[in-house]
Amino acid sequence: MALNTKDGITIRIMTKEDYKDVKAFMTDDFFLSEPLCQSSGERVHHQNEKENDEYHLSMIAQGTCLVALDENNGGRLVGFVLAGAQFPEDVEKHRIEAEAMEKHTWGRICVLLSKIEIEANLFERFGISKVLYSHITSVDTSMRGKGLGSRLAETLMEVGRSKGFPAMVAYCTSFYSARQKEALGMQCIHSLVYADYKDDQGRPIFTPKAPHKMARVMAIKL
Repeated sequence: MALNTKDGITIRIMTKEDYKDVKAFMTDDFFLSEPLCQSSGERVHHQNEKENDEYHLSMIAQGTCLVALDENNGGRLVGFVLAGAQFPEDVEKHRIEAEAMEKHTWGRICVLLSKIEIEANLFERFGISKVLYSHITSVDTSMRGKGLGSRLAETLMEVGRSKGFPAMVAYCTSFYSARQKEALGMQCIHSLVYADYKDDQGRPIFTPKAPHKMARVMAIKL
């Protein structure tokens, strides 16, 4: 079911059948451009792969993920959002899972995300018992700067409202994704500066290139 079509780009709900293409897209695009993965020099897409596939498929099953298809180019995948419901008990679950992970880049990213999730204290702050979590958004390099990321986020907000979510949250590790979310009315409710986030030896754990200086928790009431 097409949720909206504009300039030949159709956005619709992602299906399980879409995941093969989405996963390939993530490997070629998201993991190469996301600042923390990009700066690691590791093959992050192979880290925790089985668990990540299961997690992504569980989100797709909720009907809360989106694909953007270029109708002028044979329906080619040009963007997607993986998103799903989160509940208060997930905060502790994520902390335990992150601590148990291998100490590779993906494991370190999950520890960072768990830390800012705990500190943002979203459920108590907003007085809510569930939230729509926008997990990964990726847009084809050829489509960047054309507003497709914003369209995907706006469409996800509509899906969230239709499913009765009181709020939507995104953890933005990239300066550009945070700026885009801010332009859509999302507020930064917590942030962590990478230079201040250090290991036991006092060295920054992540050193992405400028302008990526911090991770931000962006949220909006729906």
